[in-house]
Amino acid sequence: MKRNYWPLFFIGIFSFVFSMIIWTVRSATSLPVIEDHSFMKKYQDVDENYNNMMDSNSLFLRKYNFEFYLNEKKFDLTTDDIKYSQRVLEKYSLHKDLLKVGKNSLKIVVYDKVTNEKKDINIELIVTKSISNDSDMIFRNDDFLSQDKIYTSTFELKESNNWIITGSFNVDGTIGYIYIKTNAI
Repeated sequence: MKRNYWPLFFIGIFSFVFSMIIWTVRSATSLPVIEDHSFMKKYQDVDENYNNMMDSNSLFLRKYNFEFYLNEKKFDLTTDDIKYSQRVLEKYSLHKDLLKVGKNSLKIVVYDKVTNEKKDINIELIVTKSISNDSDMIFRNDDFLSQDKIYTSTFELKESNNWIITGSFNVDGTIGYIYIKTNAI
């Protein structure tokens, strides 16, 4: 009598596929999940409201002069880095080497364009690694020293890495957003 091995072949294929499914699920669940908090919001909120946020930036810049100093280098209210990968930034960015391992300083000032008076700011800012959130530094108004409506703060980085500085600035109900990718040397 001739033996038929096709049923064993199908059982072998089914067992292999089933074990690969189990391996894939186990591998995926063992990896850490890092949620993106660009602009101090969930990525779903950013995705859904991105155009409104950029319109809000335009309105903010029409009403106010914004000065953001990072280690004495001045920045405008920029979100240009959001469209670049870290590799592109390493080659072409104007924001390279902004941070340093050790002490870093922040200074934020907002002026009304009409009256040229300094304005109170509600600040939500985060400095985070580009690959994980285990070193996140979150800054709110309580973390800044405010003298004559000039907000200053310092923070310390312990390692050379790629970093993202992102957040929002609320002045009289108008919100401006910032997003800067850089590295620490």
